[in-house]
Amino acid sequence: MSILVRFGRRLAKRLYGLSSRQLIGLLLITAVCSGVAAASATGHVAVASSLLGVLLGGTLAGVVLLSRRIGGLHRAEQASIRDLRTLVEQLQRRVVAAVEKERLASGDRHQELVETIVRTERLTPAGAEQLLREQTRDMESLIQLFQHLTPRAPMPPADSTPTDLLDLMHMVRSRKPKLAVVLGAGPSAVWLGYALAKGSRLVVVEQNAERATQIRSTLSAHGLTGVEVLYAPPAELSVDGRTVHWYDVDALDGLQEIDLLVADGPASSDAVAAALHVLGRRLAEDAEVVVEDGPRAVPRQPGAGRWTALSYARTMEPAAS
Repeated sequence: MSILVRFGRRLAKRLYGLSSRQLIGLLLITAVCSGVAAASATGHVAVASSLLGVLLGGTLAGVVLLSRRIGGLHRAEQASIRDLRTLVEQLQRRVVAAVEKERLASGDRHQELVETIVRTERLTPAGAEQLLREQTRDMESLIQLFQHLTPRAPMPPADSTPTDLLDLMHMVRSRKPKLAVVLGAGPSAVWLGYALAKGSRLVVVEQNAERATQIRSTLSAHGLTGVEVLYAPPAELSVDGRTVHWYDVDALDGLQEIDLLVADGPASSDAVAAALHVLGRRLAEDAEVVVEDGPRAVPRQPGAGRWTALSYARTMEPAAS
């Protein structure tokens, strides 16, 4: 009984969803079928046969009509697909044309920028291209620098390019020194302070009292109170029979077992010679000395950095004062 009830409900829902034409057709078919049944039951065979013929003809007519409607829907769908394909192709052509236009415009702007730099800097086109590549590398280096630290205060303007600073930071991080001594770091002391904030002692030597005070203030603003800023006034020093203007040696007496020494100036300069002369015997056994290659007079080749690890054998000779 429950099955019949469910079937009746489903049938009622389907009938309720039919259109008026479908309902009329269903009623006509039902009436014809009822007539065929009644004629057969009363023995009117001719009437039943006639009604069956009418039912069959109506069924064939309905099939033909349904086929025509399905064919019309199919043709309409194909036409819609063709229109949509045409629209997509037009959009693709427009997008390709717009991209090509922007590419050409970008090339023109790049050429104009190169020509402007050439006129401004009086460089050759190749030199201007090299300068643009240098600027791109500096921007990439700056992004990498800030990916490794989160400043707690505004960073001071660096006295070297971001690429050079990234090279120095990489050397310092790779070395992981227990004691790092930096001669004349300037604003770079803040970056080095972040790099050596854990497990390392960083001593920055400065010969200008006002600049040393400024560096201490900047380090304090960043919370890098563990960085030591050592003031060593300028003094004359005798190195290999030459008089060199360097730091006061007495102010550096407390520096021993230096794992990393960062000296300002190229390896051939008197400043580096004085640094090795005085601090060479205070280096740890596996210490490393990092020096500058020198100022950037012209753009360097890709991969060339400003800082270089100097091969130096520790000496136990006493430093001259």
